Amino acid sequence: MRYLSIKKMQHEFLKDYYMYIPLTIILNSCVGSVAAMGILAQGTNLLSAIELTICVSLCMGYNAALLAGLNKKFAFWLLIIGMLVNTLLIFITLL
Repeated sequence: MRYLSIKKMQHEFLKDYYMYIPLTIILNSCVGSVAAMGILAQGTNLLSAIELTICVSLCMGYNAALLAGLNKKFAFWLLIIGMLVNTLLIFITLL
């Protein structure tokens, strides 16, 4: 049985870095936009503004890290953190 681990995913990301750039930009932007839509559907208050700031900052931070050509491992961890936080924000807004 095959299983995914962070080390295997990181190795795969680093090995095929240039192949994963467009894929992960689209994936991260789509997940971030769904999270932003859910946050804005709740209405506007201070908590929603903070959640939206976190969501947008993580998505833009990953895209900026790729465009700036930062360290590949740093970009990988930004992607993982961004995906986890945005997925968590989606689940929070669904409750």
